[in-house]
Amino acid sequence: MPLARSLSVTSLSGLEEWDEEFDLEDAVLFEIAWEVANKVGGIYTVIQTKARLTAEEWGENYFLVGPYVESNVRTQVELIEPTDPVLKRTIDKMNSSGCKVYFGRWLIEGSPYVILIDVAFTAWSLDRWKSELWELCDIGVPWFDREANDAVLFGFLTAWLLGEVRNDIHTDPPPHIVAQFHEWLAGLGLVLCRHRQLPVATIFTTHATLLGRYLCAGNVDFYNNLAQFNVDKEAGDRQIYHRYCLERAAAHCAHVFTTVSQITAIEAEFLLKRKPDIVTPNGLNVKKFSAMHEFQNLHAQSKNRIQEFIRGHFYGHLDFNLDKCLFLFIAGRYEFSNKGADIFLEALARLNYLLRVNQSDVTVIAFFIMPARTNNFNVETLKGQAVRKQLWDTAQTVKERFGKKLYESLLVGQLPDVSKMLDKEDFTIMKRAIFATQRQCQPPVCTHNMLEDSSDPILNCVRRIGLFNSSADRVKIIFHPEFLSSTSPLLPMDYEEFVRGCHLGVFPSYYEPWGYTPAECTVMGIPSISTNLSGFGCFMEEHIADPSAYGIYILDRRFRGVDESCNQLTSFLFQFCKQSRRQRIIQRNRTERLSDLLDWRYLGRYYISARHMALAKAFPDTYVYVPHEPNSTSGFRYPRPASVPPSPALSRHSSPHHSEAEDNDEDERYDEDLEAEKDRVNIRQPYTTPFKNKSSAQYNCFVE
Repeated sequence: MPLARSLSVTSLSGLEEWDEEFDLEDAVLFEIAWEVANKVGGIYTVIQTKARLTAEEWGENYFLVGPYVESNVRTQVELIEPTDPVLKRTIDKMNSSGCKVYFGRWLIEGSPYVILIDVAFTAWSLDRWKSELWELCDIGVPWFDREANDAVLFGFLTAWLLGEVRNDIHTDPPPHIVAQFHEWLAGLGLVLCRHRQLPVATIFTTHATLLGRYLCAGNVDFYNNLAQFNVDKEAGDRQIYHRYCLERAAAHCAHVFTTVSQITAIEAEFLLKRKPDIVTPNGLNVKKFSAMHEFQNLHAQSKNRIQEFIRGHFYGHLDFNLDKCLFLFIAGRYEFSNKGADIFLEALARLNYLLRVNQSDVTVIAFFIMPARTNNFNVETLKGQAVRKQLWDTAQTVKERFGKKLYESLLVGQLPDVSKMLDKEDFTIMKRAIFATQRQCQPPVCTHNMLEDSSDPILNCVRRIGLFNSSADRVKIIFHPEFLSSTSPLLPMDYEEFVRGCHLGVFPSYYEPWGYTPAECTVMGIPSISTNLSGFGCFMEEHIADPSAYGIYILDRRFRGVDESCNQLTSFLFQFCKQSRRQRIIQRNRTERLSDLLDWRYLGRYYISARHMALAKAFPDTYVYVPHEPNSTSGFRYPRPASVPPSPALSRHSSPHHSEAEDNDEDERYDEDLEAEKDRVNIRQPYTTPFKNKSSAQYNCFVE
C-alpha cells in the first residue's frame, strides 16, 4: 500500500485514490499573491512548487495573479493572448481604462496561466484609492510606506479584475469563482471583494503574521506572552498599524482563513483575533529515486566538491582528516535571533570544548549561508582557491613527467629505478609548491569583505566565543554572506547541490512559521535540527513517533530557557559527531523516506479542502462541506524503526554498542527495504471528509 495522506487538521491520515473527482467544470480558481513570478521570499517557493498539482486539478480554469516586474517576466514568463474570451474582454477593458495587464504562461512545472498587473502604471489612482480605503475601512496608509502603497494599488486592481470577470460572464448558471489571497500584500483585494459583495468564494492564507515577525525580531518573550499583547499598541509602536489593519481585515473578511502550521495558527488566533479554519502545510515536489543508493551517490559527489573548497580555504592549516570531517550548515534570511544563528554559534563553542576534552578526531565545519551587505570576495579566500588549483596543476605536471619515465623504462623491458624517477627539477617544483602553501594568518572566517564588519552579529559573536579556525579547534566556521551559485568563482555549487553534500542542517529558529530549509533537507535525505517553534518541527513531531531516529531532531525552544535549549542543541550535535559512517548512511536512508510526508501530492489536499469549504460557505445552496471530527483512532504516526538506530545515545535501547569491529560487521542484519515496508504498513486508514455538490450528483471526494 503506498503512503497516503488526508485532510485532518490535526494529523495526516491515509487516503486511497478518489473514487470520483470533484466536478470543476463550473468553477474557476484565481490565486493571488505578490510573489507570483516575483521571488521575494518563501511564498514564491510555495506557489511555484504547488502550481503543477493545482494546474493538473483545475486545468484551463486556474489563473495566478501577481505584479508585473519586467526583469522577472523576461526570464520566467511567456506572454500570450488570453485563451478565454471572458478573460480577454476583461483584460482589454482594463487596459483601455488606463491599466496595464499582461497574460501569459509561467515557465515552471505545470506551466500555469498568469495574469500580471503593472501597479506602477496605475500609480495615478493611488490617492483616490487611498481615500476610498479610508472611507470604507478607516485605514490610512502613509505616503512614505512604498510597500503598503503597492499593496493598495495591487488590492484595488485585483478586485477590479475579479469584478470585471464576474460581470462579463453571461452563462446560466455562471461558474463559481474561488479566489485565494496570500499574505497581507494581496489581502486588500479580498476585503474589497467582500465589501462590493462580489459572488466570489474567498480564502486568505497567512504564511507569517506581520506583528509576530516584528515582535520576535525585538527579542521579546513572544510565545509565553501571546495572550497579553496589546496588539494595536504594539503595531502602532512599530509603525506598522496600517499594515496590521490590512492583514487583520483580510483574515476576518475571508470565507476561509488558513495558516501554514499549527504554531502559526496559535499566533494568528491571538494576534489577528481569528482562529484559522484549516492548516495548510507547505510541500515540495519530491523526486523519487529508483534505487536507494542513487541519492547516497549524489551525497558523495557533492561532498567531494565541498571538500575541494575546504582544501583551498584551509591551505597551510589543513591538519585535520577530511574523511572524518562533518559539514553542518544554516541558511536563510539574515535574521540573527529569529533564525537561531545566535544559539547555533553558542552551541558550536560548547561542542568545540566537548570534542577537545574527549580528544575526538572528528572535525566539524559549520557553514553560515546568510546574505549580508558585502563589496566583494575576500582576497585571502580567493587566494586559497588559487593555491589549491596551483598545487593540483603542479601534481599533474610531476605525474606526467613521472609517467613518461616509467613508460620508457617499461618499453625497454626494465623495472624502473625509483630513486631516479624524480630528478632535481621535480623536487624543485614540488618544494616551490609546498612553500606557496605557507600561511602566516588563520584561515578566514568570512569569505567576503563585509561592509559592516564591526557591527555584524555573526562576526561579533564569533569574536566573543573565540572560534577563529585555529589548528587547536575541532570546530571551524565559514560565513558565506551570499546565496550560493553554480557560477561563483569561490564555491561553484547551487544550493541543492550544497545541501546534498552536507551531513546535517541546523535550523534552531525562534520564529519560523513553516521552515522550507529543513523540509528541503528531508527530501534530499539530509538529517536536520529544527525546533518546536517552527511549523516544520511541530509537523514532524506530530507525525513521527521518534523523530530523531529518522534524522529529524526537534529542539525545545518553547518550554526551555535559552541556556537549556543551547545545551540540548550541543547534545544533539555531539551525539551526531559520535555516529559511525554506517550509522549516518542508515539515518540518511530513513530521512529520505520521510519525503513522502512533504510531497504536494498529499499536502495539496489541505488546499483542496480549504477551497471546498470556501465554496460551501459562499454558495450554500450549491455546495455542502461536512467537516471531519477528529477522533482518537484517526491518523497515523511513523513508528520508531525496529533495527539499528542512528544515534548512540538518543536511541539506546535497541542500539548495538558501537565499536570499530561493528562498523565492519557484514553479518549484522539490516534490511532497508524491510524497514521501509514496515513504515508503510503502519499507516492506519482513517475516517474521511465528505464534500457534496448539491447541483449535480453527490460527491464523496475523500473516501476510505
